[in-house]
Amino acid sequence: MGSVTTARGVTLSTDVAGVVTAIRFESGADVKRGQVLVELDSAVERAQLQSAIARRNLAETSAARSRQLVKSGSIAPATLDNDEAVLRQATTDAEAISAQIARKTIRAPFAGKVGTRSVNLGQFLNPGTAVAVLEGAETAHVDFTLPQQRLADVQVGMTARITLDDGDAGAGSSEDAKITTVDPVLDNATRTVRVRADVADDKASALRPGMFVKVAVVLPKKGKYTIVPATAIIHATYGDSVFIVEDGKKARQQFVRLGEARGDFVAILDGVKPKQEVVTAGAFKLRNNWPVTVDNSKKATDPKLAPTPENK
Repeated sequence: MGSVTTARGVTLSTDVAGVVTAIRFESGADVKRGQVLVELDSAVERAQLQSAIARRNLAETSAARSRQLVKSGSIAPATLDNDEAVLRQATTDAEAISAQIARKTIRAPFAGKVGTRSVNLGQFLNPGTAVAVLEGAETAHVDFTLPQQRLADVQVGMTARITLDDGDAGAGSSEDAKITTVDPVLDNATRTVRVRADVADDKASALRPGMFVKVAVVLPKKGKYTIVPATAIIHATYGDSVFIVEDGKKARQQFVRLGEARGDFVAILDGVKPKQEVVTAGAFKLRNNWPVTVDNSKKATDPKLAPTPENK
């Protein structure tokens, strides 16, 4: 199981206080990078900027005149140094006020879709007040976890099949994603590793951030296993075992090494060979080398009720 996240997603907010004077976007609209979304009142800063620009222009004129007078020897070089310093200070003051004005304009840091706006005209915003959520229109990420036993089977570049969970819009549809990240550290509590797969831009339209999806990693090769019903397995502290029927007369307990389980069936990695008969019902009542009578006339499970999971 996994969850969907976007490659880029942020909550837009302001880092300065101010009154909202303009809102230039609609909820749910697509916006471009650098587009102005919200403007705060900056009348005072703009007046200060005009004053700073006037001082800078005067300083430029004074510095230019001093350069000419120094060349003719009419003034000392120290006077030119002072005028140059005044010019640099005036230029810096104008740039600082321009930066303050820019901080009162909230722009989209990247192209994407904005969510529901949470501010109104005339509202006073404190620093950090959320304006709206912006989600990028780029590749979608799907994050999921795998047990440490399967860590050796997963590598970057492999394919993961993403299926929308039942009940969601578009349930049943699946898309292929590419595994891009396998965390180098496992979770200490669950002993699982976090894996991330990317869905291509043209296939991510049905996915939304926060969605719950089913994930199946497509292994590069298939293996052949001996399969037995899960009811045939006897679980005990000293190991898992099954009862094998020998010559149709005697039940012999055989310890086994289990593999994956799919539905009501379990793969046997070691201990049982193909075509051997195993006891599938009532095995917990048997003891090693007890005589048995095989009766396959009754089925343990109604075929209509038996689950048939998709083999992935």
